[in-house]
Amino acid sequence: MTREEQFMQAAIQLSQHGMENNEGGPFGCVIVKGDEIVGRGNNKVTSSNDPTAHAEVTAIRDACKNLGTFQLEDCEIYTSCEPCPMCLGAIYWARPKVVYFANNRQDAADIGFDDSMIYDEMAADLESRKIPILQLGRNAAMKVFEAWKKKEDKTAY
Repeated sequence: MTREEQFMQAAIQLSQHGMENNEGGPFGCVIVKGDEIVGRGNNKVTSSNDPTAHAEVTAIRDACKNLGTFQLEDCEIYTSCEPCPMCLGAIYWARPKVVYFANNRQDAADIGFDDSMIYDEMAADLESRKIPILQLGRNAAMKVFEAWKKKEDKTAY
C-alpha cells in the first residue's frame, strides 16, 4: 500500500467512525504535512447542529489549530469524497498543495447528498437564485473596506 493509500484509508476510517457513531454523514478527512497527520475530521453536521461541520472543514480547523496557522500550503488533504462547493471554497482558502478524494460527487448524490443545486445556484445570476441574495448597505460597508486598505498592521492573506 502506498503512502497516499494509507492516508486515504485513515480518511475512510474516519468516515465510517462518524457514521457508526451517528455524528453525521459518511465523510472523513485527514490533513497531512510531511508524513504526519496534522488534522482529522469527520462529518458532524447532525451531532453538532452545524451545517458547516463537514469533514473537510472540521479537518482544516483541526490542522490549523494544531499547526498554529491559517494556511496549509505544505499540506495534503485526503478526503473520502469529492469536496462539496462549501468545502472546496474552504480548501482553496487554506491553500494546500494537493487534494486526494475517494468517492465522487455522483456517488454522494446516489446516497442522498446531491450538491448539483448548489453548483447550479453558483452559476445563476443573483436575481435568479432560489434564496434571494440582495445587496444592502454598501456605502457604509465600503468605509470599512477603505480602512482595511489603509491599515498598516494588518495580516494579509
